[in-house]
Amino acid sequence: MKLEFKWSRLETLTALELHEIIKARESVFVVEQDCPYQETDDLDLYSWHLSVLVNGELAAYARVVEPGSKNSRPSIGRVMTVKKFRTQGIGRALMEEAIKFTELKFPGKDIKISAQVYLQKFYESLGFHTSGEPYDEDGISHIDMIKSVNEVAK
Repeated sequence: MKLEFKWSRLETLTALELHEIIKARESVFVVEQDCPYQETDDLDLYSWHLSVLVNGELAAYARVVEPGSKNSRPSIGRVMTVKKFRTQGIGRALMEEAIKFTELKFPGKDIKISAQVYLQKFYESLGFHTSGEPYDEDGISHIDMIKSVNEVAK
């Protein structure tokens, strides 16, 4: 399976690309996780959007929020794989690409994520470490994690 990685700013996405991204994010974060919240937010305006396509179809997505928009570090968020593409290793490829981009775009900066607690080991395998205690975010247990500038993925 060949993955195509596409980076975009909000203003460069076509209406159809944006529609697919919003539809997928709502499907995962609002419907599947039974979590009613304002999924599309103003941070989208200050983000780089990563779409992973398989045969032209959206398979996974993440966004990189610029430092100074949410906190002092760049952050990777809205990490998701469309249901029909799960268990194929696309989530790892998505995160590896997002980390690589973030390190190149914002050199010398640690990367922050707000991870769902059940995915902590996955993110640790990518070089992130926990920062603080678990907390509730929209009814789901999360924990802040940091990938330090000099941290090497296992």
